[in-house]
Amino acid sequence: MKFRKEEAIVLLEQLVQIPSPSGFTEQAMTFVERFLEANKITYTKLRKGAIVATIAGESEEKQRMLTAHLDTLGAIVKELKPNGRLKIDLIGGFAYQSIEGEYVTIHKSDGSIATGTVVVHQSSVHVYKEARTIERNQQTMEVRVDEQVHTIDDLRQLGLDVGDFISFSPRFERTSSGFIKSRHLDDKASVSLLLTLLKEVKTEQVTLPYTTHFLFSNNEEIGYGGNAGIPDNVVEYVAVDMGAIGDGQQSDEYTASICVKDSSGPYHYGLRNHFVQLCQNHQIPYKLDIYPYYGSDASAAIRSGHDIVHGLIGPGIEGSHSMERTHERSLEATYHLLHAYVTSNMYK
Repeated sequence: MKFRKEEAIVLLEQLVQIPSPSGFTEQAMTFVERFLEANKITYTKLRKGAIVATIAGESEEKQRMLTAHLDTLGAIVKELKPNGRLKIDLIGGFAYQSIEGEYVTIHKSDGSIATGTVVVHQSSVHVYKEARTIERNQQTMEVRVDEQVHTIDDLRQLGLDVGDFISFSPRFERTSSGFIKSRHLDDKASVSLLLTLLKEVKTEQVTLPYTTHFLFSNNEEIGYGGNAGIPDNVVEYVAVDMGAIGDGQQSDEYTASICVKDSSGPYHYGLRNHFVQLCQNHQIPYKLDIYPYYGSDASAAIRSGHDIVHGLIGPGIEGSHSMERTHERSLEATYHLLHAYVTSNMYK
């Protein structure tokens, strides 16, 4: 079994280029639909917009589900400002300083776009004494629109209004040393891995021991992507999402990360140990870790009352919810763990 690395990375680059802040994900979901159709993979679309692809297995009585999310961080127009700029409200949990200077696209209600840059109002160090020290927050940050606009009326004439979605430029780059830098690796890196896995299982006619569903959710960043669409026979539910890297963390950019606990509490002990055993049996590099300020679609499913065994694995992502980075080795390790998992018996 070989990881189709180039295919996965091409998919990843295509995915991060598609604007999909939570609430504005239709184009990204359509991309997934077209991919599934091209590879003759059966799927259904949920009312909230999520997609569930299904591969029939030997057992229908007990089933599995894996999930990754296509929605990303972003923003929305909060207010048209008298100076001809836009006040924004955040979509997803990130810090304002992480988007200062970012190029953005403003998606107008008529389907057209405008462009701009996120700046602090007191941006010029030659004019504002406090430019370096002022707190970056909703009151001080704004979008500078790339048009000749000076008033609220100018903005309205341009077709801009409260409620227009704002997406951030991904700035995707792949280095000769194997690093992949981009916004929205959370969680489009995992989506690319699941799509690559689905294609391999389908084209290579891999027989899975259990019918397995692949949920591509579109509301994870706002907390409820995993609440619905879980068939009654699903026993094991695995979120495939980024491993958080930082001080005190074991996760890195070169291994598969297995989450022990996040802000929702511990993940299922037996399933976690099953992941570890698979890594050891297949010589897959891995790290166990706790993500202290984190929640996943698996924890959302548990909170919503589903009687399932839940787990969380994924590639290690440096700079989560900022300018993110991972390495090809982490994608490869995570892919091999996913393949080993879907072709293995359940943890018991």
